[in-house]
Amino acid sequence: MNTIDRFRDAVERRDTAALEPLFAAEPRFFSPVKFRPFEGRDLVLGVFDVLFRRVFEEFRYAGALEGTADTAAGGDADSHVLIFRATVGGKEVHGIDLVQLDAAGLISEFTVMVRPLSAVTALSEAVFAGLVAEGLVPAPQ
Repeated sequence: MNTIDRFRDAVERRDTAALEPLFAAEPRFFSPVKFRPFEGRDLVLGVFDVLFRRVFEEFRYAGALEGTADTAAGGDADSHVLIFRATVGGKEVHGIDLVQLDAAGLISEFTVMVRPLSAVTALSEAVFAGLVAEGLVPAPQ
């Protein structure tokens, strides 16, 4: 089973521990609700934990595409687009996960894109509340 197969399996089981060995030491997670990426394995895994436990309901992958694409860091990478469906706060979400692998076959960049705007708003609120609750980001003052 390759990295992408193992990733899909872990996400569908909501198993954060199974994700850990799939990520490079310093992965970057580009979220649709935050301008700058989440960086570093601990923070990225923390985001996934929040998504699994506090945000997504009825999450499932609905398809996949693969090829090569530029990364944010520059250069081409083995790239996989995983198409998903989920519910967030009662809103249906359609989205894609762009998973890009480094030379060792580990996830170095992860980008999420979702639609519609109402789902992005619901996702943003749920993710931020979860990150604050888990102590991963400071509460607003």
